[in-house]
Amino acid sequence: MRLETPPPTEPVPDAAEVVRRTAVADALLVADQADGAAAADGVKSDVAAELELIAEATTLQAQQLGGEYDSGLGDIVAEDAGASPSATTPEQTPRAVVTSLRDAATRTRAAADQAQAGPLGRLLGSISAAQTLYARDLAQLAGVRGPALPPTEIPEPAESGAEPSEASATPASAETGPAAVPTGLSAEELDALVLAEDSAGYALEVRAAQADGEVRTRAHDRARLHRARAQAWAVLAGTDGTEEDPRRVAYALRDPDMATPDLARGLEEDLAQNYATLIGLAEPGTRAILVALLTDAALAATQWGAPAVPFPGLPERA
Repeated sequence: MRLETPPPTEPVPDAAEVVRRTAVADALLVADQADGAAAADGVKSDVAAELELIAEATTLQAQQLGGEYDSGLGDIVAEDAGASPSATTPEQTPRAVVTSLRDAATRTRAAADQAQAGPLGRLLGSISAAQTLYARDLAQLAGVRGPALPPTEIPEPAESGAEPSEASATPASAETGPAAVPTGLSAEELDALVLAEDSAGYALEVRAAQADGEVRTRAHDRARLHRARAQAWAVLAGTDGTEEDPRRVAYALRDPDMATPDLARGLEEDLAQNYATLIGLAEPGTRAILVALLTDAALAATQWGAPAVPFPGLPERA
């Protein structure tokens, strides 16, 4: 005698799995669109090359996220329609790829902020930064509008009534509202961040004084921004103006023979790693500013000559 048993059913995904699947679906959608757009007639060679790079990068991102889920029980039942890309056949043009990258970056950035697991939040934050950078690069080559950058205003302590600092001066963004104060970070981790920003500002000040032309202007502007961010983080940490303030009058400089663009690129890449690390340590719902600053540092590194990579700030995935 054989007892009848109910047919197997798909396991219900938890919140983390829904986030992961959505990020994978976004990445694979972009990869498919980019592949198709690169092979389309009339696409310029430099645009096609960028599309091929994007297709490779987003495929790798999907793999690092764990790939598509397959239980072996047939097609997965459609999930929350508002949380995943449309199932309709996507348009395969450079403009459409920019739009999909922009939308994916926005979703992935929000997921990085809210993910319960720190390592997943760190990975999602890096992927969101990469999606933003690839969208900007492709938009410039294709002559279309690029994505807005996430706001990088460092929040003030809850008890502070001070006016916004120079660190508040950021590019316009479609996203509004103050970022939450990052929680879950130790005093030592905040001190290290203050030092990283302040020492980067110091190094670029020295190089700006030694350079001229566009290099001087760019180094000077980034130096001011990094110094202002160091100040904002010190205020947030509660060490500004105290004996615990980790900032120094001067810092040891890197190889003096290194060209200024190479030096600046290394500084920004180091900061991207710092912010990526902190994303993994901060509590859910308080990572938005860290993801935004990771994106900003990764973008600045590319503007100093670094190539766009699939996982900014994550050297172990290079």
